[in-house]
This record gives sequence, C-alpha cells and structure tokens, in this order.
Amino acid sequence: MSTASQLTSTEPVDRDATAVSINNLNKWYGNFHALKNISLKVTSGERIVICGPSGSGKSTLIRCINQLERHQQGSLTVLEETLDEDRKRLQRIRRNVGMCFQHFNLFPHLSVLKNCTLPQTANLGLSQAEAIEYALTLLDRVQMREHANKYPGQLSGGQQQRIAIARALCMRPQVMLFDEPTSALDPEMIAEVLEVMVDLANDGMTMLCVTHEMGFARRVADRVVFMDRGEIVEEAPPQQFFDTPQSPRTKQFLTQILDHGVTTA
Repeated sequence: MSTASQLTSTEPVDRDATAVSINNLNKWYGNFHALKNISLKVTSGERIVICGPSGSGKSTLIRCINQLERHQQGSLTVLEETLDEDRKRLQRIRRNVGMCFQHFNLFPHLSVLKNCTLPQTANLGLSQAEAIEYALTLLDRVQMREHANKYPGQLSGGQQQRIAIARALCMRPQVMLFDEPTSALDPEMIAEVLEVMVDLANDGMTMLCVTHEMGFARRVADRVVFMDRGEIVEEAPPQQFFDTPQSPRTKQFLTQILDHGVTTA
C-alpha cells in the first residue's frame, strides 16, 4: 500500500460496523416530495453506486448525509452520530465525510496546493508544514503534484476534479460522497477521474457515488441502488443488478442506458 493510502486508511476497516444508516427518510421542497421513506444501510468499506433518471432524488439523498440538504422526517446516523439540530455533532460528521461535486468548487484565486492545505490548517488545526506535506502526498496520489503551484483556471476539467478529490481527502474522511463527479467532464477526461475513484475503492474507503457510469458500477460497487421518483426501486450486487434486474422500471432504465450509450443525468 502506498504512503498516501496508509495516510487515508490508518485503521483496518471493520466490515461489520455501520458507516451510514438511513431510516424512513423523507424530504420535501415545498409541496414536492423529493425523498419518500428512504431506508439504506452502508457498512464500513462498502462501495455504493446510486443511479437513476434525472430528478429521481439521487443527489438530494447523498446531500442529506452531510446536511447540505435537511430532511424533514426519518432518521440519519453517520459514523454513530445521529443528525439532529446539534451543530457540534454536525461539524464532527462533516469533518469525517468528504464530498466531491459535479462542479469542482475549487477556490479560483488559490493555488492547487493552497486549496489542499487550507482545509487542514483551518479545520484540523495542522501547521502549515504538516498540511503541505500531507497535501503533496495526496497530490502525488492523484498524479497532480507537478501542478501544485498552478491555479484551477490553468487546469483541465479532469485535472480540477482530481484536485477536488485530493482536497476532500485532506480532511482524512472516513466516508466519501461523490455527486456525479464526471458529468461535467469531456468524455476523454472521465477515465482519469474514475481511475482515482477506483484506487480509493481498492483501499477500502466507504463510498456513496451518484453516477451513470455503469462500467464503474460493475467494476467497483458492492451494491447498486436504483432510484426513481424519490424512492429506492431496487438494490442488488452489480452482477445481479445488471444481469437479472427484478423491477420493470430498472429494466427500462438499463435498456436506455446500456443500449443507447446514455451516460449523463
């Protein structure tokens, strides 16, 4: 295992421990019922791919996990912390849950290295020297160290997304959330980002990933979760999900995705 891998996986993964537990979760936007009685359990080290048509609630679901979106009913426990109105508890959860978005959300006025050191000094209390050392280790891991002194605007989309992943890892998260991390990329840039995610998965990182990259789901996922109209319609290991889907709606979705090469939300 590489030095970076050791730094991001300091303890053996307990596959019996529950990383995320969602029970009867409901979310509304006004009168629109975005999430309907969602229940999902994710164990430590498990890789979950969430797919479904646009507007099915996929992104809303994972954004609820670190309360970028607030649910109105049901319970959500992350790393043995139950999400409620306690701000200190939420801060602890957010320190342990990394997230990468469709759009990279890097600070454009800061260098790549500064984008990766700032979260460590501001949130983890590390010295500048400690933060730089760790940031450079992670930039090595995503093959971006040579670009450490550049600014985001000088990089391609795929490079910026790899930097965004490195920045998230700088917080030493125990769980990583990916919200369609390749949907804003040109096709030739998608592979380089997916390879970084595969590397993370192989290290045992607990991951929930919203994506339509079905090749990635086949290769990496322990379970594939299919959502439609705010509900979980089907969940299964990849081979079962792709080869013998049970729901007619799942079959329709896979036909559209696989037969017509649809890869975007």
